[in-house]
Amino acid sequence: MSSTDVTAVRPSQGWLERRFALTARGSSPRVEIIAGLTAFLAAAYLLVVIPSLLATGGIDRGAATTATIIVFVLCTVLMGLYANLPFLVGPGIGGSVIVGVTLASTEHIGWQTGLGIAFVSGVLFLVLTLLGARSVVVRLIPVQIKLGLGASIGLFVTMLGLRNAGMVAVNTKTSALALGDFSHPGALVTLIGLAVAIVLQARKVPGAILLAILAAALAGVPLGVTCVPESFISLPHAIGPVAFQLDIGSALSLAAAPYLFAFFAAEFFSTLGTVLAVGAKANLLDEHGNLPDIHRPFLVDSIAATLGPLLGIPALTALVESAAGAEAGARTGLSSLAAAAMFAMMLLFVPVALAIPKEATAPALILIGLSMFSTIRHTHFDDFTDALPVMSMVLLTLASNSFGTGIAGGLLCYVLIKLLAGRWREAPWGLVLLAVPLGYYFWTVVKLH
Repeated sequence: MSSTDVTAVRPSQGWLERRFALTARGSSPRVEIIAGLTAFLAAAYLLVVIPSLLATGGIDRGAATTATIIVFVLCTVLMGLYANLPFLVGPGIGGSVIVGVTLASTEHIGWQTGLGIAFVSGVLFLVLTLLGARSVVVRLIPVQIKLGLGASIGLFVTMLGLRNAGMVAVNTKTSALALGDFSHPGALVTLIGLAVAIVLQARKVPGAILLAILAAALAGVPLGVTCVPESFISLPHAIGPVAFQLDIGSALSLAAAPYLFAFFAAEFFSTLGTVLAVGAKANLLDEHGNLPDIHRPFLVDSIAATLGPLLGIPALTALVESAAGAEAGARTGLSSLAAAAMFAMMLLFVPVALAIPKEATAPALILIGLSMFSTIRHTHFDDFTDALPVMSMVLLTLASNSFGTGIAGGLLCYVLIKLLAGRWREAPWGLVLLAVPLGYYFWTVVKLH
């Protein structure tokens, strides 16, 4: 909790109030629990996606599913108790793609080395966090870029929802976006969920997003999208095949350096963007666009990024799906604990979690993303040196399918434009120095693709 939260709590109040400062943040246990359930449902598809991506590279899928649930629980609980913030902490899709697809399947680099690279990246995260370097970077970021973060991540979340629904497809030959088949059962499930969410939100029904997800999942049963499991309870797979299998020695080789840098930089800016954007959605930022006590979520994120690869799961980070909880009213770490409890139950009820199709959670992502994108109205469009970096950040996010790359590109564009326009005083020297590794990051990204 921040110092402001602590001073607002009286000793006579209950444990929940003392621990999470619910009143000070304008929330209540009921709101937090509903928001936690909403966030869980919005992120539950990752229990299918992450193990599938890792299995592409040869990792045992059953073991990866169990490990994914374990790291979700441990790290989200840590975020809730230590940072008192409504963030889910779990494996990001980008890092799993790097380990399971880019390295193992395409570059023929073993997944053990990929996990080693993820672990080394996590250690670097932890060291920089303990030294306070990550907080320094946050202070260096211009206000206009911070304001544009919400729009960039909002676009990413919206596109994620549209892709999950099959309403937008990517042409693998041209990398161009194309409309999907709206008559497909998956798209119909998403459209039904969108309709329910719009009706309920318009009437200000509590838990509208959660109810819309459940309604869409039910609608998916007769359409063949939601598969009712034969058994609702199953014992979890052992994590032995993936736990502590990482190859740190190979990860420290010169050949692995470009992958390590790409991994580190992408996750660094993804985490930064998520914390600030979701924090803004939850009304937790100050007047300068900063999150008070930001070192706390950064420390949790760093510990998670280090712990995950040890258990066989790379790239743990604060997840953009946390925005679903913030939209539902999450303001404290109590919502994180509620979500973590649901993930813990999935160790025995994996079939239930897998029964929620990604098409059912797509409406939440689409609506939340559009809501976050609205923050672009704060951009100074009358000053092109402020507007162009924000627009480049948004467009790069769309083109690269990575808001970490988008944020890095926005920062680099900001520095270059300010220097070229002769307004170098608006580009702090620390940001100019940061532009050097950012340039190298883009060079590695181009080479990797």
